[in-house]
Amino acid sequence: MLAYDPSTNPLNNNEWAFPLMEIIHITGFAFSIGTIAILDLRLLGLALPKQSPSQLLKDTAPWTLIGIAVMLMSGPIIFSSDPFMYLVNQSFQFKMGALLAAIIFNYTIHRKVAMSDAAAPGATSGLTKLVAVTSLLLWTSVVFAGLFIAFV
Repeated sequence: MLAYDPSTNPLNNNEWAFPLMEIIHITGFAFSIGTIAILDLRLLGLALPKQSPSQLLKDTAPWTLIGIAVMLMSGPIIFSSDPFMYLVNQSFQFKMGALLAAIIFNYTIHRKVAMSDAAAPGATSGLTKLVAVTSLLLWTSVVFAGLFIAFV
């Protein structure tokens, strides 16, 4: 079995490489979570009351997908900088679980509720609010778990 030496990773040999990859990763999160949060705020009745949730979902879906793709491509590159540290880090483990749950939730239940236009202007159901709050909590937990990787 080959031994992995983090000192041979390009992210660890250039002072700009790791921060640049982090910027790319965070930009992916900003696009994906930002567009999802806009839809969640609409589902809660707190933003864009004249736009239907289904239309808002259609309008933001490409940006959400681009953000998730950037995030999912840059994440493993960051992980490669020191995989042993990440694998034993409880915050990283929590982040991966929350990310998986958030993505599955986003492309199943969240999408179904948004496409149903259950949050018609002035009428936001309890289920719609629950879905929006759950989505916001899942994505927020991904972000905070990522922030705490450095401290755990």
